[in-house]
Amino acid sequence: MSNGVVSARTVRGRPGIVAALAVTQTVGYGVLYYVFGVFLGPMSDDLRISPVTAAGAMTVSVLISGALSVPIGRWLDVRGGHGLMTAGSLLGSCSVIAWSQVQSAVQLYVAFAGIGVASSMVLYAAASAVLVNVLEPARRSRALLAVTLVAGLGSTIFIPLAGQLVDRVGWRDALLVLALLHNVVTVPLHLIALRGTARASRSTATGNAHDQAVVARALRDAGFWLLTIGFVLHNAAIAVVTVHLVFYLVASGHSPTVAAGLAGLLGIFSVAGRIVIAVLQRWLPLTSVAPGIFLLQGAAIAVLPAVDRFPIGALACVTVFGFGFGFAALATPVILLDRYGVSGFATISGYLATPVFVARALAPLGAAVIAAGSGYRLLMLPVVVACFLASLCLSLTWYLPASKAMKAH
Repeated sequence: MSNGVVSARTVRGRPGIVAALAVTQTVGYGVLYYVFGVFLGPMSDDLRISPVTAAGAMTVSVLISGALSVPIGRWLDVRGGHGLMTAGSLLGSCSVIAWSQVQSAVQLYVAFAGIGVASSMVLYAAASAVLVNVLEPARRSRALLAVTLVAGLGSTIFIPLAGQLVDRVGWRDALLVLALLHNVVTVPLHLIALRGTARASRSTATGNAHDQAVVARALRDAGFWLLTIGFVLHNAAIAVVTVHLVFYLVASGHSPTVAAGLAGLLGIFSVAGRIVIAVLQRWLPLTSVAPGIFLLQGAAIAVLPAVDRFPIGALACVTVFGFGFGFAALATPVILLDRYGVSGFATISGYLATPVFVARALAPLGAAVIAAGSGYRLLMLPVVVACFLASLCLSLTWYLPASKAMKAH
């Protein structure tokens, strides 16, 4: 071992770790995040609360995940992900069961507080940290791509599944089925596949001091803050499009069915985009690919108001934007790893993730205010600006190389 990193031999004998995390991320995102919109209507009606009040529960969940990003990152750097992700999977299942039994808005928010804690323990940030810490350098980028590629199907699988369950058994029993599925799949996989990935030597004073020094240098690096601003802006843009695209297209004259169908293609195109990015990654580092992806997305949304009344025009814009949909989930860990190395990786990721989660939670609310005051025709202008500025921020990091002393691969 070097600096407390698990030997590559530990993982070569258990190649199933990447497949296991791909499955758990798909199920975890599907149940803990993507299905919420399916339950929003029937749940609001049953609880006799407004959809806005009900939607606030997801905002609370995302904000809690963001608040826990740094402490969870520190835990992962010191103790690894085995116990944390296993416990988080169990907490997620229990929280979904609690969600199925709520009788008031207060109880709903408490249940989603639990989902927020569980999400911080089991979703991309934790999975990325585990893969970075236990895989040899040559396998890390491919493993991260494989996990995000498969997990990109979470919305495609679980949104229709949740809809079918709600129609057949009602929203409460549908949640119980999803909680059972989540528990049966994710808890055993995290418990078994992640055994031996904890890094005991990280508990030593030397290992902790080295991690803390690397984290401190990263936080003094101007490039880190440019990356943070760029990913905050991009995630805010993605969140606005995710939440408001259907309403925007309806306001442009499309039927709700056509609008929902076009918006639903974002997830499919994101998978295709990740495959293209995987090919590009053979010749170009993601640090150089990311600004171009963000620029293309901004251009697509800039053109949208001129062509949104025509299904073909809207489809073309959604296609281009969708290619970068979910790109940040892949690019963030790879870029941070390339810039700062393994030591303190999860903690550094946590510092970047905290404002990203806040932006993801609050940007749709800000967009709703803009739409209420100016209408949906102007809603996409902030998205265009955010994508262009994000591209600029990541481009500037090329001129601010990180100190080689930080990198402890």
